[in-house]
Amino acid sequence: METISSIVKKIIETKPFIHESMARGIISFGNLADILLPEIEKFHNGEVKNSAVVMALRRYGSELKKKEKELNITEISYEITIKTNILDINIEKKGTLLSKLTKLYQLVALEKGDFLNITIGSNEVGIAVSQKYSAELSNILIGETILHRKTDSVALTVIFLDDFLYTPGVIYEAVRKLAWEHINVLEMVSTMNELTFVINRNDSTKAYEALQMF
Repeated sequence: METISSIVKKIIETKPFIHESMARGIISFGNLADILLPEIEKFHNGEVKNSAVVMALRRYGSELKKKEKELNITEISYEITIKTNILDINIEKKGTLLSKLTKLYQLVALEKGDFLNITIGSNEVGIAVSQKYSAELSNILIGETILHRKTDSVALTVIFLDDFLYTPGVIYEAVRKLAWEHINVLEMVSTMNELTFVINRNDSTKAYEALQMF
């Protein structure tokens, strides 16, 4: 039979806001145990004492706090830039689309500060581009299957002044802070020293402030 501790960990890992609260030490283990008890008993196939759950939560909470301190994310230097008026679009990946992407690269004036990011997945292609190219992009994509299209987005980029590539937990920490503020991420792209989030314009101020707390 699975232990109560392992069940508690599995449940907490599926609840990011509770996970965050435990890592910060701002949650009552007694109250949390009352809430989780019915779910734990389903996994345990029997009655579970509240005190046993509280004990498991305390142990896991201590573990999370220790990991939080070990990350040392706050020691990384960085700056944040924001580009507004971004078009975010996702298209079904087909051979006809891939042959058209070169036209988009030729179109966007990256040297003038325009924004372009193309992410090629297994079945889809994501494009985030300065919105002023919307009409030209629509012409390029004639005949393609558009899965999602969102205008008036913002590209928020964290530029790391230190090497973050080999620092475990940096991307997780950034995503966690955005999730804590209920900020939806439309696209996420990383390079060696940059981490970019495409988000809704209305979330830009909250996202900027959340990531300033690195």
